Amino acid sequence: MMMSSLKNAADIQQKGSCGTSRGEAGNVLFLILIAVALFAALSYAVTQSTRSGGGDASSETNLVNSAQITQYPAGIKTAITRMIISNSVDPAELEFNAPADFTASGPLGVALTSEQVGVFHPNGGGAVYALAPDSVVDTAINPTKEWVFNSENEIYNIGTDGAPSASSADIIAFLPGVKQSICTSIHNKLGLSTTFEAETTIDYATQMDSSNTGIGAGGGIIGDAGGSTLNGQPQGCFLDGTTYVYFGVLVER
Repeated sequence: MMMSSLKNAADIQQKGSCGTSRGEAGNVLFLILIAVALFAALSYAVTQSTRSGGGDASSETNLVNSAQITQYPAGIKTAITRMIISNSVDPAELEFNAPADFTASGPLGVALTSEQVGVFHPNGGGAVYALAPDSVVDTAINPTKEWVFNSENEIYNIGTDGAPSASSADIIAFLPGVKQSICTSIHNKLGLSTTFEAETTIDYATQMDSSNTGIGAGGGIIGDAGGSTLNGQPQGCFLDGTTYVYFGVLVER
């Protein structure tokens, strides 16, 4: 009788163990199937994202590059505002000499009138002097990749209108030779037309520096009374022949 009971108990234990093992094996298999399905879904999503994102890569790059261009004049403008408020510098006296021209031994052979009026001098505006990156400008048009700052032009509906003069011309930052794709990205961001307007009278070559050039009536007016896209715009791009030029107003006058 005792032997029979022990045998029955062993049989029950064996059946229970087999049932548990089979149940665990089933759960593991189910989890493996789920993992395989998730991996397949993830792989498909990554593949689709790569395919669809390939066409947007250049657009995203242009967006980043255009941001670099539009932010640089903003930094210069902040430095100028500080010079005007803190040091009582007259905007007409600003000098945009590059650091290499801070002394009379520089390429220009003319020293700054004073350190206080030097926008890029540490004792003046302390602004960072920078060249445009290759990804932004066409070096065949602008091989030096330099910005030009002067007070010879005006933006219609910004400040006073009329013929540009030494007292009324806006102080503007120009970057000639910008790639069309960058200008397109800038205008898209600003909500402006990407059919770029022709401007042929704008002086974006003369530098406002210690040689006293770049000040006065040497340029023209961006925009016009006829409803130009660029009317009242503190920044944007225009087309001079085949050259795309970005502009950003630093001081409205």
